Formats: sequence, structure tokens, C-alpha cells
Amino acid sequence: MWSLIIIGLLIFFVILGMPIYLAMGITSIIYMLIQGMSLMIVPQVMGSAFNEFVLLAIPLFMLAGKFMNTGGVTKRLFKFADDLVGHITGGLAQVNVLLSIIFAGMSGSALADTAGLGEIEIKSMVDRGFDKNFAAAITAASSSIGPIIPPSIIMVIYGSIAGVSIAGLFLGGIIPGLLMGLGLMAINYFICKRRNYPKNENRPGIKNLFISFTYAIPPMLTPIIILGGIVLGIFTPTEAALTASLYAFFLGFFIYKELTIKKTFMIILEVLKTTSSIMIIIGFASVFARILTQQGVPQQIGSVLTSITTNPILIILIINIFLLVLGCFMDVIASLIAVTPMLLPVIDTLPISRLHFGVIIVLNLTIALNTPPMGAALFIASKIAKTKIEDTFRAMIPFLLVLISVLFLITYFPVLVTFLPSILM
Repeated sequence: MWSLIIIGLLIFFVILGMPIYLAMGITSIIYMLIQGMSLMIVPQVMGSAFNEFVLLAIPLFMLAGKFMNTGGVTKRLFKFADDLVGHITGGLAQVNVLLSIIFAGMSGSALADTAGLGEIEIKSMVDRGFDKNFAAAITAASSSIGPIIPPSIIMVIYGSIAGVSIAGLFLGGIIPGLLMGLGLMAINYFICKRRNYPKNENRPGIKNLFISFTYAIPPMLTPIIILGGIVLGIFTPTEAALTASLYAFFLGFFIYKELTIKKTFMIILEVLKTTSSIMIIIGFASVFARILTQQGVPQQIGSVLTSITTNPILIILIINIFLLVLGCFMDVIASLIAVTPMLLPVIDTLPISRLHFGVIIVLNLTIALNTPPMGAALFIASKIAKTKIEDTFRAMIPFLLVLISVLFLITYFPVLVTFLPSILM
């Protein structure tokens, strides 16, 4: 009974337009007041949620991505990607995807990818004759690769909740991230060929390609430093994030000399603001998740699912559909923190590891960044391109089908996720 009331209150507040962290916080407080519980539980649970060393990696990875964006890295990576694949059918649309794959190894965030790369990608595509909606759609869709290829801010949060190795999650995301990129490039090819979109008619030549590659090498070393250091046990994920931030600052300030003291302080301030909002969500979502656990919601969900079917394949299908729908209406981080504790007891009864499920849930909720009404990446790309959300979403549909196909591919073929962690860890 109380489970339905709690979830009903949350949905009611969300429909009213209340920010999701407030909706979870107020719902939790109302429940505790009715139950006669001490409100001191709220700061205690929130403090416990914040007291995770690995969460320090979140602002540090964000800082690294900001330094890369502002420090001149984006332009050099764009030039290299354009020289490498700009002559393929689709031209800059293919460059868009490749650039997201490369940048994913630096930022760990889909929104950082969309906002940071979107400016240069969308403008370049429109200037060369691509439709604005198509340019915005592929920019938002390719940014979904950001949290899948390591590092990943969302994986850090999931790992801290589920007690799963961050390094294992990072390794598990590599093959799915590459599959997403290949799938998007394939659909790009057919769409661009049918619409006769332009491509680079003149190949850059080995010499020019080598020069642009040389300029791109320093930033492309970032994911190697991060992942290599973690896997080899040189440093923890948090220490890797700090190393990445310092390296990104070094490149932008001393090598490319496009990062100034003033820009650095502005970036730090922006990261602090964003981190504060993320931590508020984590705190209130932790309180809400604890109440749901006390009410036995995870067990109830498991009972409901097993009453529908006992087939593991169908259960995970239902979970995937539920997450896809949930992501349309809730913030990604809030969804992850609120839902993960409810689903883990169910997952533990299925022939699927927590590591495997971690990559599934991260990809699933990341796809939601491209679906209204909450789709933040979709909104950012549309704002940059100055297009209507509904028009951009229509252009997004083929790319969403590709991303969802990869989601179900990694769901039912676990080796795509577990192969690299099993051989490297």
C-alpha cells in the first residue's frame, strides 16, 4: 500500500513540473512525517551517500572534459577526424561520429560531448549543405557514446551503488561503444547517400593526414592514460580522473596555449555548480531509495516480474523496456540512483552479472538523453542548431533505432560486455 502511495506522490510532483530531486526529497519527507520518523535520517543518509571516495572522480572527469573543450583540443581532433573519414559517403556526418568516439575517452559525459563538440560539428555540417535537423540529430545521437566508452561519470555512480569494479565497467563499455559508433556510421552512409549529402572530394594525402594525426596524438593519449593506469593498478579511478584533469590542463595551458587563468577559474566554477546539482540529486535519490528498500519495493518488483514470467530473457526484456520509458521522464542520474537498488535484487536472481547489467542500464538511460520530454542532449543540439525539438526528434528516429538495437545486442550477448574485463582483469 505504502509503496503505491510513495511512487504515486513522486509521479504527481513530477507531473506538476517539480525538479526530480525535489520530488524525491519532498516525497521522502512526507512519508517520514506520516510514519513519525526523525528527519535527522535525511542528512545522515545523504552524508553517507556523499562519503564515497570514488565520487570525487565525477567533478574531476568533468574538469578534464572542460579543459579539453576550452583548451583547443576540439579543433585539432576535428581536423584529424575530417582528414581520416571526411571523404567517406556522409562526410562530416561520419566525422561527427568518429569525433564522439574519440572525445568519449576524455569527457565521460554525453552532455559535455553535445555541448562541447556540437558547436563546431553542427556549424560545419550546415555550412557544407547538411540539413539542420539532421546535423542536430546525429550530434545528439553520437554523444550517447560518451558515457559508454571509458571514462564514464554514470558508470562511476553505478559502480559505487552496486559495488562493482569501476575498471571492469570501463572495460565492459569499450566494445558496446564501438558498436554504437559503427552502427551510427552505417546508417549515416545510407541516409547521406540517399539525400546526396556532400563529402570531401579530395583526400588529404598521407603527409597531411600524418600532420593532423600528430597534432591529435596528445589529447588521444588521455583515455590510454586513464584506462591503462587503472587496469595496471597504477592508480584508482579517482586518481585517474585527477591525472586526466592535470594532463588536460597541461595541454591547454602550456602546449596549445588556449587555456588562460581566467578561463581556468570560469571552468572550475562551472564544474562546481554542475557537481553541486549532481550531488543534490545523489543525496535525495539515496534517501528515496532507502525508503523504497524499507518498504520492500525491490522484492515486490521481483514478485511482479516473476508473476508475469519466469523466463530470464523476458524478464530482462521487460526491465529494458521499463528503463527506456522511465528515461523519457526522469533525469539520468536520478533514475540510476533511484532504480538501481530496486533492480539489483532481481538481477541477482538472473543469469546476468552486475557488471553486465551496469553497462546495460547506463546505455539504456543514456539513450533517453535523446528522447523527449527530458532528452537533455536533444535539447542542447536543437538549441545549437536553432531547430524545433519535434523536427530534430523526427530526424533522430533512425539513430535511436540503431542505439536500441545495440542495447538489445549487448543484453542478449553478454560476451560483448564481459570479454575485455575477463581477459584484462
